[in-house]
Amino acid sequence: MTIREEIKSELICQADSAYRDFQGHFIRTVPRDTILGVRTPALRKMAKQYARRADKEEFLLDLPHETFDENQLHAFLLSEERDFEACLKGVDAFLPYVDNWATCDQLSPKVFASHASKLLPSIKRWLSSDKTYTVRFAIDMLMSHFLGPRFTPDYPAWVAAIESDEYYINTMIAWYFATALAKQYDEVIGYLEEGKLSPFVHAKTIQKAIESYRISEEKKSYLRSLRKAE
Repeated sequence: MTIREEIKSELICQADSAYRDFQGHFIRTVPRDTILGVRTPALRKMAKQYARRADKEEFLLDLPHETFDENQLHAFLLSEERDFEACLKGVDAFLPYVDNWATCDQLSPKVFASHASKLLPSIKRWLSSDKTYTVRFAIDMLMSHFLGPRFTPDYPAWVAAIESDEYYINTMIAWYFATALAKQYDEVIGYLEEGKLSPFVHAKTIQKAIESYRISEEKKSYLRSLRKAE
């Protein structure tokens, strides 16, 4: 039995029909008949096991996958990869096939944190993609790795410059700016004060920031004053 066959067999064994129906309500861009309903802890456990396998590349190169759950496992496997160059190559190969927010947001390679400076050229390239979830992933990487000590004002400018009608891109832009308000408030508040974001992103950013426990009540009160009339 090949690793691809082994993985498919194990996923079918782990399938949960009730969870499949639950996922189908929230993951609207994926055909429901491609969702098996394997729960996330089981997928993470499988990823840790298969990450040690010498033949894992056979599965990773088998694109596109047939099921949502295989894509989820693929994201978790890449997140376990310890070699930066191998991981980056794998992410580049996988991103064109990511077709939903859940898989996109689960793709969070641990090795990127220790090689963030080398990641920037790829982030800039992903930001200019015409694929929704490649752009969403790029914004997520800026949010995850460049809102702390590595922050520069260039990064929110890159995100604010994105023009898109895609819901899953715009919600990630709002998530980015809401998180930036918690970590780099003085550097990014001007984007709201000066109306530099689209009406949807502006409103969603304020909503998410007000829901954050990392932002003071005083700042939340001010953010409420920046809401635009409907």
